[in-house]
Amino acid sequence: MTFSIAALDRQSGAFGCAVTSSSICVAARCAFTRAGVGTALSQNVTDPRLGQRALALLADGLSAGEALARITAEAEHLAWRQLALVDRAGAIAWHSGAKALGRHAAAEGRACIALGNLLADPRVPGAMIGAFEAGTGYLADRLITALEAGLAAGGEDGPVRSAGVLVADRQSWPVVDLRVDWHEQPIAALRTLWTEYAPQLEAYVLRALDPDAAPRF
Repeated sequence: MTFSIAALDRQSGAFGCAVTSSSICVAARCAFTRAGVGTALSQNVTDPRLGQRALALLADGLSAGEALARITAEAEHLAWRQLALVDRAGAIAWHSGAKALGRHAAAEGRACIALGNLLADPRVPGAMIGAFEAGTGYLADRLITALEAGLAAGGEDGPVRSAGVLVADRQSWPVVDLRVDWHEQPIAALRTLWTEYAPQLEAYVLRALDPDAAPRF
């Protein structure tokens, strides 16, 4: 009931992920990212602690593969989980348990990974990676484009109802944290949110760092 993508933008160093699901508030449970550290997805009968643990291990200097190996050695119920990690070098690691729901699949790209469960078509993650890598512009825009491509390739077996995009750049907080927690067309609504937010993003960063130089409030 979820398909998602996690990525490092090699040019800017920003990390981000985007996710959509038939479940309510999916991004609150499944999407994790930290500037200069990495990004992670935890989905399919979700345990958000695994996403938190992944970032903590990456922050300690472990690679994506090492962090995933540590998690799989420590955690319980991994047969129910799907996990994906991208580290600061752009290396990828992922896990899809034996009890992943329905038709499930994953696809890797250059410093990016897409995966899903209860998919209408196993080619959905590959379509997402293709769209992401062909895209240009800011990371959040490309991540949303990947969700749109996944939906166009068939998406889930049923309709999606929530979506979100998360980006951590040079600051200690996520500079993009946009969510549509319940909607008939959450990916389209997320695109609308991003279109409104994108021109204001830098102004909000400047207000935090140097309010005297920021645009009028």
